[in-house]
Amino acid sequence: MKKLAIGCDHAGFKLKEEIKNYLIKEGFEVKDFGTYSEESVDYPDFAHPVAESVEKGLYNKGILICGSGIGVCITSNAGIPK
Repeated sequence: MKKLAIGCDHAGFKLKEEIKNYLIKEGFEVKDFGTYSEESVDYPDFAHPVAESVEKGLYNKGILICGSGIGVCITSNAGIPK
């Protein structure tokens, strides 16, 4: 079974929920790292855990969604803060 990690900022919340529900319906195991509402948040708080879980091999792939896509892309590829 494919294991996927998913996360977003507040701007991507609605889309994340749609994608997550579709993937679950299609038989994927999905770990939702948040956010869990449209309340304003800092995207690195959700991008780092998704990226770290994929880096550690806990999930096959990660999906990150934010308002522009740029912030989560940079954050997830910058390495995990120690």
